[in-house]
Amino acid sequence: MTTEALSAEERILRSVKKVLTDIAKDTFTRPGHSHPLSDKTVQGIRECFGLIAARERELSEAAGRPTNHRPHFTDEPDTSTGMHVVIPLGKIGRVKSEEPEEKD
Repeated sequence: MTTEALSAEERILRSVKKVLTDIAKDTFTRPGHSHPLSDKTVQGIRECFGLIAARERELSEAAGRPTNHRPHFTDEPDTSTGMHVVIPLGKIGRVKSEEPEEKD
């Protein structure tokens, strides 16, 4: 989706989400160290992410765009068609080597 095709509200939401993500990355601390942000602030950031995601979903649905923005592998089968890969049970098992085994 190009930035030009997005509404002003969608561009604002993306920008706010990016800034919040950068804040989370910049303030990351290793386990055992005290976090520079208070628990209240961290919880507020989480709630903001939830609100942003909900509003983005509403805007996508209103515009008729798909809302399945989940990550997937590039070699993953396309499930949008409802087609599934069927593997016959007879083909499940170990790969047989082409060299015959030596018998003692």
